[in-house]
Amino acid sequence: MERSLPQRLQAWGFSWGGLLDNRHGEWWVMAQMALITAHLLPAYPSPASLGLNWPALLRVLGLVLFIAGLLLAGQGALNLGDSLSPLPEPMPGAPLVMAGAYGRCRHPLYQSLLVCSLGVTLARGSLLHLALLLALALVLGSKARREEAGLCAVHGDYTAYRTATPAIVPHLPWLDWRTGPTAPSVG
Repeated sequence: MERSLPQRLQAWGFSWGGLLDNRHGEWWVMAQMALITAHLLPAYPSPASLGLNWPALLRVLGLVLFIAGLLLAGQGALNLGDSLSPLPEPMPGAPLVMAGAYGRCRHPLYQSLLVCSLGVTLARGSLLHLALLLALALVLGSKARREEAGLCAVHGDYTAYRTATPAIVPHLPWLDWRTGPTAPSVG
């Protein structure tokens, strides 16, 4: 059944009240969207303004990474199906997905955003875009921690899954936590 945008937003849990008080993590989504949109800004400072001739190989590698990130996002979205939501709150009644992209990491959509951001950073050779990548990693790591608090509350087997499966980027501090209690809910 096809849903209109207002119906989809309501099903996800968006509300005017939530935009004011962040009850379902709306502020994390807004921060994430602002950082993603900021990737459209031109390179600053441009490599040329620094006297650098940015290598074509890095530009091509950046484009390849960007495309790979889009493919990863598609796989993760397909694996989630109707459980997909931009909010860090689990969809009511949604099953826990641990196969496909979710067998590789617990947050493949966040991973795909970081791969796309890395691709843009390499393609543009921009310190601004490097800062955006780091800020996006901070936001997504925090958002994932909030999401996991809800997933642990809803799915009894989430703790075992969390212990066995990397969070976003395997072995990278801040983006992989597999043991210990879930960090307290932030905002």
